[in-house]
Amino acid sequence: MSKKLFTEKEIKTLSKNPYVKSVTSKGITYTDEFKKLFIAKNKKGRTPREIFDECGFDEEIIGISRIQSSGKRWREAYRKNGVLGLQDTRSENIGRPRERELSIEEKYARLEAENNLLKAENELLKKIRFAERGMKKK
Repeated sequence: MSKKLFTEKEIKTLSKNPYVKSVTSKGITYTDEFKKLFIAKNKKGRTPREIFDECGFDEEIIGISRIQSSGKRWREAYRKNGVLGLQDTRSENIGRPRERELSIEEKYARLEAENNLLKAENELLKKIRFAERGMKKK
């Protein structure tokens, strides 16, 4: 990630670009459409700098290192997974996926542990309520 932080004015300028999904002071999220366009133009021999310029991005605001690193990342993703590699899947990939299905014994052990935790939580809440009652009387 780049060390350059965007100012409020730069954020407003960048967010007006149709190829920007979102922008914060720390980074830009580009649309999937722009990434596909970038790959197509890059295959035809256009440099990352030219592509960003043609699509209305100001090199002074974004910075050449951010342009080059984005291009490198998208080309690598495209090489590995094709067009699917360019899609933003952050909202879909929440948490670490299970590598295998749990057995019945493992599921039972998990439920038992969860049950014991809830019992302990209830006991703690009872003790807190009891202690609060005692303080109110005094």
